[in-house]
Amino acid sequence: MKRDAEESSPSVPTRADRNDQAASKAPVDDPIIVRPFEPDDAAAVRALFIAVNRLMAPRHMAEQFEAYIATALREEIDNIARYYAARGGQFFVASAAGGLVGMFGLEQAEPGAAELRRMYVDPRFRRRGIGRDLLARAETEAQKAGCKRMILSTSELQTAALTLYRNAGYRKVRQEVATRATNKTLGGAIRRFHFEKVLPGMARSPLPAIT
Repeated sequence: MKRDAEESSPSVPTRADRNDQAASKAPVDDPIIVRPFEPDDAAAVRALFIAVNRLMAPRHMAEQFEAYIATALREEIDNIARYYAARGGQFFVASAAGGLVGMFGLEQAEPGAAELRRMYVDPRFRRRGIGRDLLARAETEAQKAGCKRMILSTSELQTAALTLYRNAGYRKVRQEVATRATNKTLGGAIRRFHFEKVLPGMARSPLPAIT
């Protein structure tokens, strides 16, 4: 059954409520477990994707973000297993106390290169090193698959992500102003930065299939 972004609106506050959100962070006592995506994770992945993108949206671009969210849900997020399997990759989630706190996906971008996708952390769990840990796990999985490079892109709106990638050794290779909206780009004259990193070699083992 088709759904749009409004039908499953998460309870995470919008950008205007950022300060209130930071004041009510979730506890950190429970260990963070990173594991492959399972079908039961679908609703939580969907909710986190919507929440993060609405929180990121400048007020004057709210309608553009809603259109982008709807496209991404239809073409990718609501079909996680099929989407990533078709691209030679896999999707991972991070959980704590039974709840989803983060996620990321990997696609085979080209021979020997993996593309990092959808690396998000629940706003209530930010500033705790989860993003850094997810990035390290993504690099390990790419190495296991025999990839020599990791590539990724992020927008000028994601300043914390830009800092994380630079600190982790990623090199900016180009930037663009996306004019066409897809499931990967918002369009709307937002600058997008493309990064890459050469990964150390490891023995090859294929990414496990998603069922």
